[in-house]
Amino acid sequence: MTDDEESVSGYLEDVYVTDIGLTWIASRWIFVDMFDREPDRHPRPEGGPVAEWLGFAALAVDEFDRSRAVQLGQDVRRLLRSPLPEETIRTVWLGAIHGLFDPADYGISARAWLRRVEQAWLARVRQDDSVFVPPPPQPVVDEELGRAVLQVIRSAAGPLSHAAQGPAFGAPVTGLVPALERVVTEACVDLGYRLFLRALKAYQVPVDRPILVALGERFGYPYWVVREGLDDRTD
Repeated sequence: MTDDEESVSGYLEDVYVTDIGLTWIASRWIFVDMFDREPDRHPRPEGGPVAEWLGFAALAVDEFDRSRAVQLGQDVRRLLRSPLPEETIRTVWLGAIHGLFDPADYGISARAWLRRVEQAWLARVRQDDSVFVPPPPQPVVDEELGRAVLQVIRSAAGPLSHAAQGPAFGAPVTGLVPALERVVTEACVDLGYRLFLRALKAYQVPVDRPILVALGERFGYPYWVVREGLDDRTD
């Protein structure tokens, strides 16, 4: 990929980036788990878990340059404007965060949760740029890439489903693989793949890393987006 192509992709070259957009927020589950295990050492924000997770949406603006911060809005709108049912969105969210925060427990539907994430992100962006208008979503709908992503999801279907349904901690998540497939086919190939990667990492499902890395390179991801956190069992 050329420098110009990387700029157009919106990812830019940066080997220190381990995730982007909505899946970066999902990756924060590991810190939430750490806080849960050591509450005396890690005070929680006022407002409880809802405020904590919305805080990550605002933090994304400080963590990344503008192109990656915008990715969060892209991901949210790709899901909101898709025909996916509420339960599918809820399922992939839970699968990406090891079942540690279910908006439904607080009376918030999956789409309402995404809208609140977007509002938290936008509020923080507009502190720096009061006239910022999010660009319209541009979901990746490449059929060839979609088939490749579905193939790798199905190759890990058994172990991933088993791990999500019977976790050592966090709420069990059922129907994760079919939900991920629907994101790929009905919302966005790129986001579906990143949600799949995030679930693999959350549940430490053994994988053949070179295959996943090669597919990530086709999306133009930064170096560590695929590699970081995988349970690599390559022979």
